[in-house]
Amino acid sequence: MMETLDEAELCFPQINTSCRKQTRLHSDSMLIYFLMSFISLFTVVLNLLVIISISHFRQLHTPTNLIILSLAASDFLVGLFVMPFQILVNEPCWLLGEVLCVVFYVLCFITVYASVINMVLISVDRYVAICDPLRYCTKITQKRVRICVLLCWICSFFYSIMLFDNLKQPDRYNSCYGECVINIIGAVDLVMSFIIPISTIVVLYLRVFVVAVSQARAMRSHITAVKLQSSVTVTVKKSELKAARTLGVVVAVFIVCCCPYYCVSLSGSDIIMGSSTNIFIVFLVYFNSCLNPVIYGLFYPWFRKSVKLIVKLEMLRPGSHQAQIL
Repeated sequence: MMETLDEAELCFPQINTSCRKQTRLHSDSMLIYFLMSFISLFTVVLNLLVIISISHFRQLHTPTNLIILSLAASDFLVGLFVMPFQILVNEPCWLLGEVLCVVFYVLCFITVYASVINMVLISVDRYVAICDPLRYCTKITQKRVRICVLLCWICSFFYSIMLFDNLKQPDRYNSCYGECVINIIGAVDLVMSFIIPISTIVVLYLRVFVVAVSQARAMRSHITAVKLQSSVTVTVKKSELKAARTLGVVVAVFIVCCCPYYCVSLSGSDIIMGSSTNIFIVFLVYFNSCLNPVIYGLFYPWFRKSVKLIVKLEMLRPGSHQAQIL
């Protein structure tokens, strides 16, 4: 009788080394799963609105928004694929097979690393816009940004190849059959995904901050004789500074969400993806994908206006792509 009961608790009763099922689902577990599912759905909807807005309305086809579009695409994939599968990984029984387990984590790294590179591109864009505004239009062109975005995704794919070593023996880090756990080389991931990009972002934004402060002082002390000319310049600078401030918030939130995860790597430990102790810090990285469109909604009037047009289905009207959004 005891043997039958033990077999019934196994994920795969025919395999003695199988992981065991949860005997019952606690209320706190249900709350966690409901919250993660809601965040996943919220992430998909909000980032889809960003993608539709920038893709549809011609006035939003700027180099900066093209990078934001790429960031929204990676965040959308995180909400659509990564978060739901992460919920399955948290279960004691992974029923989709060992290969799909590794493929899931490869997809995780492609989307998350793409977000990291997009953050760097945003920082470079704001650096040129604030520190070299006269040559911004010649340096940051649509064609160059498209190439950079394409390279971003290509680099993200090749970076994820470091996970392919797990395909040779997908279950090498599993404590029991039916578990979805892989090993990440913490030192490599720390340098490539955090230290190098975050150092670049911080240096660029420090430079932007210094230049912004000096410009603000110059604006306050401009000469009355050239008041008309400088007023036009001030308007342009204010719009660029506002964009830099908004995107700076996006970058800051990204750093806060990723810090707990990379602090584990900084301790010198390899990260066992799928273990219960790392569930929270891993999901916090994914949660950043939900926060980005929220920030756009708070700081970008064009996003709020475009969402209203999308919800009212006015974007289905002929010529709606030429609507005045800015």
